[in-house]
Amino acid sequence: MAWLYLILAGLLEIGWAILLKRTDGFTRPGPSVATFVLYIASIWLLSLALRTLPTSTGYAVWVGIGAVGTALIGLLFLGEPATALRLVSIALIVLGVIGLRVAEGP
Repeated sequence: MAWLYLILAGLLEIGWAILLKRTDGFTRPGPSVATFVLYIASIWLLSLALRTLPTSTGYAVWVGIGAVGTALIGLLFLGEPATALRLVSIALIVLGVIGLRVAEGP
């Protein structure tokens, strides 16, 4: 169950990270409230996952899901450049998260 909480927390992190730009410095109420709600929900789910998972692994996976997901949305939907260095960097984040999961054991 902890891994499910962690994956959902990471997906919500992608949501609030994408919305953050739309807040325009928290001057737009709608996106600002949505960002805050997603952030709180993401942190809450992360805290549930960390009841069972090691903090270092859980936090790194949460950040990794958020970073990779946000970067991919930027590349695929927001017109950000898909340079070779960006793609390699995203792959390195994915490999790092997988490495942490494998290092944790069963």
